[in-house]
Amino acid sequence: MSKQEKADRAKLFLPFDSLKGFREALKEKEKIVVPKRELSPEEAETLSDKLNQIKKGKIVKVIFYENQEYIELEGMVSNVDFTFRTVTIVQKKISFDDIVEVSGQGIKNTVYQDEG
Repeated sequence: MSKQEKADRAKLFLPFDSLKGFREALKEKEKIVVPKRELSPEEAETLSDKLNQIKKGKIVKVIFYENQEYIELEGMVSNVDFTFRTVTIVQKKISFDDIVEVSGQGIKNTVYQDEG
C-alpha cells in the first residue's frame, strides 16, 4: 500500500462532528443559571471603596455577573472610567454595577464602624 493510499484510508477514521454546534449547545445547556444577588449597604460601601482604589496598570481579580453566571477574571487594568463606571481588564470592559468582589495590587479592605 502506497503512502497516498494509507493517508486516504486514515481520513476515514478522523473524528466527524455530524451535528455542527451540538457539543457547544450541550455545554451551554450544562451551565447553571444563577440570579444576580443584591449587595447589602455595607457590602456596597466596601466594594465602592475598593473600586476607587483600582489603578491602571495594576493586576486585579474581579468577580462579576454576566450572562446569568458569576465570572472570575484576573488581569492587568487597562482602563478605569469613573464617569461611565466601568473598568477594563485586559480587553474585557466590566460595569461597576456587575462587580461583586475586587482584590489585587493596592486594593485594601477598609472596615467601617458605626459612630455612635
